[in-house]
Amino acid sequence: MLSERQELILGVVVDDYLASGRPVGSKAIVESAELAWGPSTVRSELAALEAGGYLTHPHTSAGRVPTDLGYRLYVESIMLLPTVRPGSSADLEAPPEPEASRFRREVDEAMREATAALSRMTDLLALVVAPPLGTATIHRVEALLLQPDVVMVVAITSAGDVTKRAFTFSAAVDPGLVEWASSYLNESLAGIDLGARRIASRLADPGLDRQEAEFIQRVSPALVDLEQNPGETLYVEGAGRLLDDRRARDLPQIDQLMTVLEQRASVLRMMRSAIDERSVFLWIGGENPQPEMRSVSVVGANYGLGHRNLGSVGVVGPTRMDYQTAIASVSEAARELSTYFENVYA
Repeated sequence: MLSERQELILGVVVDDYLASGRPVGSKAIVESAELAWGPSTVRSELAALEAGGYLTHPHTSAGRVPTDLGYRLYVESIMLLPTVRPGSSADLEAPPEPEASRFRREVDEAMREATAALSRMTDLLALVVAPPLGTATIHRVEALLLQPDVVMVVAITSAGDVTKRAFTFSAAVDPGLVEWASSYLNESLAGIDLGARRIASRLADPGLDRQEAEFIQRVSPALVDLEQNPGETLYVEGAGRLLDDRRARDLPQIDQLMTVLEQRASVLRMMRSAIDERSVFLWIGGENPQPEMRSVSVVGANYGLGHRNLGSVGVVGPTRMDYQTAIASVSEAARELSTYFENVYA
């Protein structure tokens, strides 16, 4: 455990290094207005912090720079402070409530807008993971008579996914039966979690007459099979911000990072691994669960409905990033997306 003095000195080193990108020497620390310790004391504490793995000593300079462990301690101290919302949070206002027939497009737009706004606010690469179908509930079901003998069943989930399936019958279908089926399916299934067993058991209603039961059994695959589609999408914005010349020194393995982002599967796995977290989560350098991304830091937060997380937002950047802005921005983005899904799909 660090002493209060060591924590203060570490904070000065990290702040100065984040601001300048240059190793911080003992002279700069001694000259700090907040500290009143002599050069020998500061040098001694810097040596202790380096021995503890919080700082490292580049060969090219007499100053120190933070290690992943040093950043971790610094970030944990930030997270104990009250969250200050970023000044441009208006960019993340929840979109208006969409009509049912436009769910998928509206959700896609909301995800893209949130990703772009988050990248602008942080000047980093932003990630937004849309809700996977497996965590969604059924929002609405429509049975439509396309032709006298063709019925289409449209299912809309709380994640905004729309699935359509047509069924051809051997004879003309009673339009009244189709209209009844829409009402019945909504009453029976609206709000329940996806899952073949749950849906099938809800549709096995002994109170239905023979004609109703046969019709429901005929169209039930459109609903029972919903969970077979994972429906998970990763939105990425701001890769160009990491390719900027001013980031070259902080991101020496940028080619490898771009390859991982292009493949996306490992990024999705990384973000979904923190889906149960209730607050901001982050990985600094070597802490990252994806080996290909251990040269960068990831700051993220989950969004969802009530006590269930649906997806996550995050930013990716060099370990020398503005963590305070990143934490505030992903928190704000997660809040706005939670509000969006609560207002539209709950």
